[in-house]
Amino acid sequence: MLDKSTLYRGLLYAWWSLPSCLSEYKSITFLDLLVAYSSKQIRYTPVSLDNNDDFGSFKMSLSANKLSIALSISIANLLTACGTEENQIVVTSSTEVTATAQPAAVNTNSSAPELGSFGIDMSHQDINTQPGDDFFRYANGLWLDTFELPASRSNYGSFTVLSDRSDQRVRNIIDDLANTEPAQGSVEQKVSDYYLSYMNTEVLNERGISPLLPGLSALSEIDTREELIQGFGRAFIDNTATPFGFYVGADRSDPDRHQVVLSVGGIGLPDRDYYLFDTDQFQNVRSEYLSHIARVFDFANIENAQAKAEAILGLETKIAEHLWPRDQRRNRDLTYNPMSFSEFKTEFSGIDWDAYFLAAGVTELEDLNVSFPSAMTPIIELVNSAPVEDWVAYMTYRYIVDSAPVLSEEIDNERFHFYSTILSGVPEQRERWERGVARIGALNSLGLAVGQVYVQRHFPESAKQQMVELVENLRAAVAQSIDEIDWMGPQTKEEAHMKLQSFRPKIAYPDEWKDLSSIEITRNDLFANAQNIREFNWEDEINRLGQPTNREEWGMTPQTVNAYYNSSFNEIVFPAGILQPPFFDPSADAAVNYGGIGAVIGHEMGHGFDDQGSKSDHAGIQRNWWTDEDRANFEVLTTALAEQYDQFEPVPGYFVDGNFTLGENIGDVGGLSLAYRAYQMSLNGDEAPVIDGLSGDQRFFLAWAQVWQRKYRQDELIQRLTTDPHSPAEYRVNGVVRNFDEWYEAFDVQPGDELYLPPGERIRIW
Repeated sequence: MLDKSTLYRGLLYAWWSLPSCLSEYKSITFLDLLVAYSSKQIRYTPVSLDNNDDFGSFKMSLSANKLSIALSISIANLLTACGTEENQIVVTSSTEVTATAQPAAVNTNSSAPELGSFGIDMSHQDINTQPGDDFFRYANGLWLDTFELPASRSNYGSFTVLSDRSDQRVRNIIDDLANTEPAQGSVEQKVSDYYLSYMNTEVLNERGISPLLPGLSALSEIDTREELIQGFGRAFIDNTATPFGFYVGADRSDPDRHQVVLSVGGIGLPDRDYYLFDTDQFQNVRSEYLSHIARVFDFANIENAQAKAEAILGLETKIAEHLWPRDQRRNRDLTYNPMSFSEFKTEFSGIDWDAYFLAAGVTELEDLNVSFPSAMTPIIELVNSAPVEDWVAYMTYRYIVDSAPVLSEEIDNERFHFYSTILSGVPEQRERWERGVARIGALNSLGLAVGQVYVQRHFPESAKQQMVELVENLRAAVAQSIDEIDWMGPQTKEEAHMKLQSFRPKIAYPDEWKDLSSIEITRNDLFANAQNIREFNWEDEINRLGQPTNREEWGMTPQTVNAYYNSSFNEIVFPAGILQPPFFDPSADAAVNYGGIGAVIGHEMGHGFDDQGSKSDHAGIQRNWWTDEDRANFEVLTTALAEQYDQFEPVPGYFVDGNFTLGENIGDVGGLSLAYRAYQMSLNGDEAPVIDGLSGDQRFFLAWAQVWQRKYRQDELIQRLTTDPHSPAEYRVNGVVRNFDEWYEAFDVQPGDELYLPPGERIRIW
């Protein structure tokens, strides 16, 4: 999910806070994302970015330094925050919203659908499972039983299939550019040389740790607390860690201006739970973490590696003790605490904040937002009480491990072993070309440059018009839903209609492309290339201060398989990458497109009205536009929905957190409801045709289940349950459909079936 700041921050945020699943794909390390995520400054908060697996927003405070960029997008609003594992033309409708939808975007294309005879691969069904007992398995059971997770993946599903397709297309683009000997200084040259520098493992292995020696020397010279604070300020630029992080994002009370958002974090494990709870899994992870840190120090011949590892774990444990629980970290009321810089320095004294921000490149600061104020003072006290040498060890470890992807294979493999094998159960790295494509194609890298070629080659403009029609049909469905709900009064409904009318869709690709010409890229120095891009991004970040936000900026590349809602700009964004089967197929049956991309559109629109997105108005301003009675009625419904999801136990002893995942669950239930309403409206009173013995309603719900086809490794699933605001794929199906009367009728679900809910317990919010 974003404005330039919002968008870009969102990525950085994702960078910071994305679950490990995405780490395998991003140029940013898992730790980077983790830090921000643990700090929960998910920049996708004002936005809704779904990151390859869950519709949501991603913007967080990465270890305080990397986090800074991502915060304007809201991770909770990403369609798939990790669904794919590893992890624009702006279309603004001027049409008045009415309660009538345009005809369904049905097979105007004479070609056959990509999947099955009408858009669903029915060979994946398990007909021996009753739909009322397990609809997820009913739709996907044979695939679940027979598909073997690739050794390089922590999870795999529909999003992954499309991401793999996108990666191969990007690889072809990069290969083509590399074979043309592009002009020096051109974007084509930067893309090809960055990729070639990544693929040259012979040079990387020969250099080993040597690219880090100047930085390691500088860290070793930090002797005083004053120098430490300056090091924290430079953490993002230097690619190391800090317990304080910030980014520049849209001001929630004035989305047209930028504001510094300060957060806390800096932990190396996925979430505070990994430090504070003594499950067998978490205890094993902590033990492996100590060994991993020591091995990382050995690469640099750093003495007393084990003692330093224990000191680092001790520091991070103390940080974790003060980090907010994950359900609080996503509460926009709690995380918006604006104050002047002078007020901030008075309230949170003990740190030379002028020196900290000056080191980060911020020379003038009038105000800022403090995301987690109650955590600030105890962490400031920790900074001032813990030995400086322990903090230096903490920064040194992170400098090495966060740089690992651009160093020798030996060092990179060690990072992978802990962050992917130990944490997610992944036995093998993805092929190097895949990792190279992910690095070069990332939003914070050269992804927008690649995206320009991608859309020229792979996105038919005819698909855009169909998407425009679908978006407007969903808008009409939302309008009708607002009119018909009985728990909301006329005053709040008027505000809701204003917000709906103001929704701005962005489809496929941006109409403004970021200027990357100043980035210096060479063919033979991967580390320098990565550093040059990092410095470019940080300068871009800092230069936003004092400048208006850019509503034309995107928080995802066109080739990204995901979608998001940005609350600060009240926009819904659908990159070209997701506009493919099983989500969208111009040749598929209308019921399938509505159950796929229609529900995705509804999901993102729903984020504008979920428990957090509903706290911003039509202009993106965070304010309460609800009457007290209507908000109370809404919370009765959302509390009941959270309680439903609290009962789900994907792994013995590990439950879905209904409050933490509430925003995404509202998006799923509401999005599918709105898509169903739009589908019915598109029929104009006619009966849907029966195709291969299936009614329109059956095809609609099966399409939704097909979208969330996914398998996980158990370690990965446990990690997601503590870090991912999206429910596991199984419950994005079963937890949703059981709330639909129409699903019960379509599949003859009866009392006694395992998913059956009495009518009075079914939750339909929108």
